[in-house]
Amino acid sequence: MGSSQQSGDKGAEFLTAGKKQIIVIGAGIGGLAAAVQLAHAGCAVTVVERHTTAGGKLRTLPSVAGPVDTGPTVLTLRHVFDKLFADVGERLEDHLTLTRQVLLARHFWSDGTMLDLDADPVRSAANIETTFGTQARAEFEGFCTKAQKLFDGFDRPMMQTPQPSLLNLTKHVLQNPSLIPAMAPLKTLAGMLHTQFHEKKLGQLFGRYATYVGGSPYQSPAILGLIWHAEAQGVWTIKGGMHQLALALEKLAKRKGVTFHYGCDVKRIESQGGRAAYVTAGDLRLRTDAVLFNGDPQALVKGALGHTAQKTIMPNATSPRSLSACVYAFAAQPSGPPLAHHTVFFGDDPKAEFDALAQGRLPKDPSLYICAQDRGEGQTTPEIERFEIILNAPPTTQPTDTGESQCHPLIFDRLRQFGLTFSPTPLENTLTTPQMFNRLFPHSDGALYGRSPHGMMAAFARPTARTAMQGLYLAGGGAHPGAGLPMATLSGQHAAEAILSDLTST
Repeated sequence: MGSSQQSGDKGAEFLTAGKKQIIVIGAGIGGLAAAVQLAHAGCAVTVVERHTTAGGKLRTLPSVAGPVDTGPTVLTLRHVFDKLFADVGERLEDHLTLTRQVLLARHFWSDGTMLDLDADPVRSAANIETTFGTQARAEFEGFCTKAQKLFDGFDRPMMQTPQPSLLNLTKHVLQNPSLIPAMAPLKTLAGMLHTQFHEKKLGQLFGRYATYVGGSPYQSPAILGLIWHAEAQGVWTIKGGMHQLALALEKLAKRKGVTFHYGCDVKRIESQGGRAAYVTAGDLRLRTDAVLFNGDPQALVKGALGHTAQKTIMPNATSPRSLSACVYAFAAQPSGPPLAHHTVFFGDDPKAEFDALAQGRLPKDPSLYICAQDRGEGQTTPEIERFEIILNAPPTTQPTDTGESQCHPLIFDRLRQFGLTFSPTPLENTLTTPQMFNRLFPHSDGALYGRSPHGMMAAFARPTARTAMQGLYLAGGGAHPGAGLPMATLSGQHAAEAILSDLTST
């Protein structure tokens, strides 16, 4: 019980008497969250993972300064994680050391403009007034009110519900008509921001939040403005790096009796009487009462887990695909402008940037996001620091060259124009491209956020926890309620609740 295993006797070791057998495919954050809850509820849970460690996109690369995060960089919506641990009789702070960041992000433009946004909204407003004037401050305060209204209005009927209903949501909006102007239903996020801010730089800044879920502000609905409120509620760093969240959940799961099989690729899901009954992984054939797939749902659509599972999700639930990224993760000594934990260097023409991405090309003048992992509240900056640099890129469905020869000059020449250099210069083995993400997460097309968020109905197109096959469930950033650590965690909780409810009713 609770051991990490590489092989076994054709699944016989999993037949724990009197317990429901649950197979979780994938040890990403959604799968780990579900595994902990299911084990706490008394199920016999086995996690099968093709990689050698837990975490999924919460992965790291080695460096001389220690492991460098290559995925999510901060924790937002902390209450989601507090509840996850509390639901299984634990406290988050007993497992991880979290530090709330005073500075949310620092922003630079090529004309020398710099703007800090803080966890304190009054300080952020003051910074905006100092940089852009009193009108900009008033517009920012109005946007904050609008973003909070959207978040509060759609948190429970969309994100917190396992099965969102367009009919129920419509009733909710009609009962709360003040949501309609905040939603700006006929506008894209960029269109709404163009109306909201006379200062184009602020429209560009808040439009960037569409990329948090893999979209373009010129094609994503205006409702995504609520993402700003999610971040404005606070961001936390985790001592030791973000991947410590996955390690903490893995450790807790093992303590609750979950068995892990690493380096074990799943070949197919088999049904019996129309219900998921067996999982073949490596040389194992595991009997199960329910299967939770914590991978990109498109893998099911493409038949990667067998013909039986292929028709359990509609193809439009997984396409069109979201953005990907070119990600550098390395250790070096920086020189140049003062970096925060989060720093953004903006391109000069956001429309041209996202037009290029929509056409399947890397933008010539991109915006670049840098996480200085060793900077921020509660940290003493070492001489050699760890960095993650993210360049938005199209998924592999577009035949684009996103190799090192393209990414390196595009990123580091651009940063040099801002006066930022690194010593030593990052090497090729510190880069992860969309093609590499597709190999790491098969059949994802390198799309880091699953289905694209473009269009008003995109949120309803994503698959929910239950599939068309009885006993087969979904969790992860490709399922409802969507991408990002808090959403993927919620998806795992939704899946666990669905499994327990269905097994009880059966």
